[in-house]
Amino acid sequence: MPFRRPQPDARLRLFCFPYSGGGASIYRNWRDALAPDVELCAVQLPGRETRFKEPAATAMADVVEQVAQGIEPLLDRPFALFGHSFGALVSFELAHQLQALGFGPEHLFVSGRQAPQLVYPRPPIHQLGDEAFSDEMRCLNGTPEHVLANAALLSLAIRIVRADYTVCETYRFADGRPLLDCPLTALGGTDDPETTAEDVEGWARQTGGGFEARMIPGDHFFLHAQEPLVLAAISDRLHLTTGS
Repeated sequence: MPFRRPQPDARLRLFCFPYSGGGASIYRNWRDALAPDVELCAVQLPGRETRFKEPAATAMADVVEQVAQGIEPLLDRPFALFGHSFGALVSFELAHQLQALGFGPEHLFVSGRQAPQLVYPRPPIHQLGDEAFSDEMRCLNGTPEHVLANAALLSLAIRIVRADYTVCETYRFADGRPLLDCPLTALGGTDDPETTAEDVEGWARQTGGGFEARMIPGDHFFLHAQEPLVLAAISDRLHLTTGS
């Protein structure tokens, strides 16, 4: 499941999860920007890119179970998790599951997503018809124009994005669980209309291992527009984790 360039001497693996509709390729530029002792593992979820023929999961429990099984052979050394938007929720729930199994991450990075205990600000869209759903995709500004303009590509994109939105919009935060043990860094965009600074600060309630919030210039997709700043924030924390 993870797409990686093996580094036998790596001291830590960084598993990265995409936003709704995204694939492992969104992290293709990260490998050379990380420290040599960090092995990048970009997770390819079913239904997209090289796994486009596989059905995309529509429930969080299924996503987490698929990922946990896929990365299990790579949990033989310290690791961290990073996820943006939809991927932030996936990485958060995965961190809980792995911690319960005795494989907790060294660090959790969540990006472009409000804290899970907060009410999602937008009305649900996953049950809309294809035309209305594609209109919402245009408004969200995360789908390339060439995809929106091509009927076949758009149909595929709708299938994937709808599945991811179904996961997010049917997700229910499980209150009362033990807090995460690992440090947690939450990133947000200063101009993201869906995630305020207060929403980002809310992640502090989810860990007993130390918390940091960083606001980065940009809208919801600051992940790409401000990639050097995002990578710097990650590298700062991983530097402390690995002691390099």
